[in-house]
Amino acid sequence: MRGPLALILALLFALLHAPGARADLVYVLNSAEASISVIDTATRTEVRRIPVLREVHHLILTPDRRELMIGDSVANELVFLNPDTAEVTRREKISNPYHFAESPDGKYLVVTSLRRDQVDIYDAATRTLLQRLKVGDMPSHVAYSPDSKTVYVTLQGVKRVAAISLEERRLLWSAVVGPEPAGIIWHNGKLLVGVMGADHVAVMNPADGVVERTIYTGRGAHTVFAAPDGSALYVTSRVESRLTVLDPTTLEPKGRIELPGGPDCIAFDPQGKLWVTLRWVARVAQVDPRTGTYETYPVGRSPHGVWVQPRATPLPPPPAAAASLSGAVIPVAAVLPARP
Repeated sequence: MRGPLALILALLFALLHAPGARADLVYVLNSAEASISVIDTATRTEVRRIPVLREVHHLILTPDRRELMIGDSVANELVFLNPDTAEVTRREKISNPYHFAESPDGKYLVVTSLRRDQVDIYDAATRTLLQRLKVGDMPSHVAYSPDSKTVYVTLQGVKRVAAISLEERRLLWSAVVGPEPAGIIWHNGKLLVGVMGADHVAVMNPADGVVERTIYTGRGAHTVFAAPDGSALYVTSRVESRLTVLDPTTLEPKGRIELPGGPDCIAFDPQGKLWVTLRWVARVAQVDPRTGTYETYPVGRSPHGVWVQPRATPLPPPPAAAASLSGAVIPVAAVLPARP
């Protein structure tokens, strides 16, 4: 049996390491399980479970592309992670980082605090607090104007979007958009807002907040994601459990993918497939937008933010060190059962 087994292992190794083969890493933030799942796309298995202190929701890649910046909102800290090795590099204290993004010019980091009803403007390089604003109940997601002069914030508790001047650090306008507005992006001179308490995306004028149009996508319209190649916009509807594909020019729906489990956030892999967190079923889906087919994989409870890190070779096994909340990574088999 040794000969045939050795041949099989050699073939598997060759397949995984053949030219064009990939072993990208998918990072999934498990907001109800105080952890980050790391999936190897070559084997479609979770190869790491990284413990955090309390409740992670959103993440961004730093401008130098060397670290993922992950917000642990209830623990009041940012966790920095090397996306190529799945190693936690450092932690920084910061007030309730729910959603955050850096301005296009790299000068500002704006952080929304869903629980503390505040919007914080930081110097992006030093994370020195420049201004704290109270603009309404439950600040949620942020988007910037391309010139970095204005940041737009959805306010879930008051059905509004607020526009804030980054130069003057003051409120410019606040306008009603619909119940529980969530994700917001700038697209072709307009603001697109997922109206989570309804069933549509609102198209707003960024100059004054006037809603010029609504686009039906399904109940629980949450966030809009632009394909990296500009070919489409994807809207997640958590209640309807649906992805709606919008034409990027006309904003007309051109396709729908029914995706049970409460689709939430999306990341794109190098092959153009979508990785979508399914908030209600503790799974992440890989979706082929060309065919509408998908496969799902188990992760932690209430998966929220997601990131795909391109990688050509499999991740080496983690060190045999004991896991700790200081950021050690551990094999999935060693993870303790989730807390009740």
